[in-house]
Amino acid sequence: MNRLRPLRLLVPFVAIAAALGLFLGLGFIVFSTGSGGGRPTTYGPCDAGALSSSGSLGRGRAGTRIVDLSDEQRRNAATIIGVARDLGAPPRAWLVALATAMQESTLRNINYGDRDSLGLFQQRPSQGWGSQAEVTDPVYSTRMFIQRLLAVPGWANLPVTVAAQTVQRSAFPDAYAKWEGLAAQLVQQLADVADPAGCGQTAVLPDGVAGAAIAFALGELGKPYVWGGTGPNTYDCSGLMLRAFQAAGINLPRVAREQFYAGGHVPISQAQPGDLLFYATDASDPATIHHVVLYMGNGQMVEAPYTGQSVRVQPVPWHYAELVPLATRPGTTPNRA
Repeated sequence: MNRLRPLRLLVPFVAIAAALGLFLGLGFIVFSTGSGGGRPTTYGPCDAGALSSSGSLGRGRAGTRIVDLSDEQRRNAATIIGVARDLGAPPRAWLVALATAMQESTLRNINYGDRDSLGLFQQRPSQGWGSQAEVTDPVYSTRMFIQRLLAVPGWANLPVTVAAQTVQRSAFPDAYAKWEGLAAQLVQQLADVADPAGCGQTAVLPDGVAGAAIAFALGELGKPYVWGGTGPNTYDCSGLMLRAFQAAGINLPRVAREQFYAGGHVPISQAQPGDLLFYATDASDPATIHHVVLYMGNGQMVEAPYTGQSVRVQPVPWHYAELVPLATRPGTTPNRA
């Protein structure tokens, strides 16, 4: 994939006094580019619901939307939901199965695949999934998938892609994540389930945390960006976030990709002052995150942008292709429904 350069927003630098005035009246967001790094990452167990409710996220990484699906794909999705429901599996299991089938076969009951893989889930007769006739029967193949999923200890608390990979043992373990939003929307539309991920609302920040973090970041305006900098004289993107939230009593991981997992997630359309926003080369894949900022409210953010620039306040680029569709609320966790 092509790595895009960080967005250069052609907006004048906001002076400290003006920024403080905006903060008091309106609030802010912060993004940081910074050092990135960290472990390979995936969305958490409650992120698919947030993804599905976030406008443009009802599609996979390849751009597939519900309106793009054929009648065959819709029928197969309905079959998966019906079989899973008849087995007594909760809607989150339907979501996992749909994301899996979308990745494995694009929801088509195909009679070919890698080695002897066949059907909606590309199950292999040689690996004990059933005969060729059985694994190409959508009802049978769905039943087998759901039964094996439900047998995984703690499957409901795993990210969708991890739960799917545990059953499928794919050579591409993170591949299922890109279909979570589309799968969640299919469950919502075909089965009228409002919360297919089984998650409630993300908790709010404790009183004073957002204000303290934002105030610290605004106090660093004008200090130069230096990769690896964590203050007090220079910062990179995640270094600024680290120190801002330390000042507010919350310890964050050092790098941007890890900071994405340092709290509950909400769609960026629901971002509140104190939330973290992220840029990623592939906005649907958190493993490609390379920048983080702090949201201040009213469409404004504070960030340590890139080499040659200083800590600054900027408008949030809501339509930027690299803006990750989920915001992180540091120190909180998603509430299970």
